[in-house]
Amino acid sequence: MAQIVSSTADLAPGDARSAAVDLSPFRIDRIRALDDPLFETAYAPLWAEFGAKHEMELRETLDQRFRLAPRMLYEMVLVRRGGEFVAVRDHTAALADGGAVVHLSHNLIAPHARRTGLAGWLRAWPIQTARECLAANGAAADAPVTLLAEMEHAAADDPARGIRLRAYEKAGFQKIDPAAVAYHQPDFRAPEEIDATGGARPLAFQLIVRRVGREREQTISGREVRGLVRALYAIYAPQFRPADLAHPLLQLDHFPPDYAVLPLLPPTQC
Repeated sequence: MAQIVSSTADLAPGDARSAAVDLSPFRIDRIRALDDPLFETAYAPLWAEFGAKHEMELRETLDQRFRLAPRMLYEMVLVRRGGEFVAVRDHTAALADGGAVVHLSHNLIAPHARRTGLAGWLRAWPIQTARECLAANGAAADAPVTLLAEMEHAAADDPARGIRLRAYEKAGFQKIDPAAVAYHQPDFRAPEEIDATGGARPLAFQLIVRRVGREREQTISGREVRGLVRALYAIYAPQFRPADLAHPLLQLDHFPPDYAVLPLLPPTQC
């Protein structure tokens, strides 16, 4: 395991107040293997929060993902204070059309540490993983980096979704117009459950992005969107059966063409 190094230059435009957070009391560790002594400390709270909702991968799936390095870099970032859990996030960096994309998977902060500015750092640290992935694969150090998150659509009966979307919006993330790009996440259920219910059922999600250094741009090309989604599905591929990934909703032929210019919207915009 290795500790992470924090740079205020990586903070998102709307996370400027996080620069004032004193990180010295925290122990911040990067976990890159299933046999890391801290793996269970990081995994257990993620499983408790997301496992029952079919939103957290099994240990064996993450073991496969760890082993994709250096082509793809999966890691967990664990934050503790005085040995006590404070926060954890996990993400995967991969190459995408000459740059790097980081899939922001899960993020969990203990209640006492919320609204302290720590969340801004949890959104910034994955940029280091992207740069490491670029270097490990011989890409240019100044190649573009995009942070990419799959977010559920807002729902009146689930206010937590709106809170998450507002947090990303305040940070300076943008949403790829879902009216133009109907993105779906693969079905995370167990294969036997998928088969018992007549096949895979991909879920509709929104794509939230931060294109590092290009946060003020208000459009994105169809080609860039396709590259991001291809990279995301490539990250997922080892854990899914080919037949489940072949679902029509997971194909890119219904996406806008490469030359299309698509609007980037505030994440809370319906």
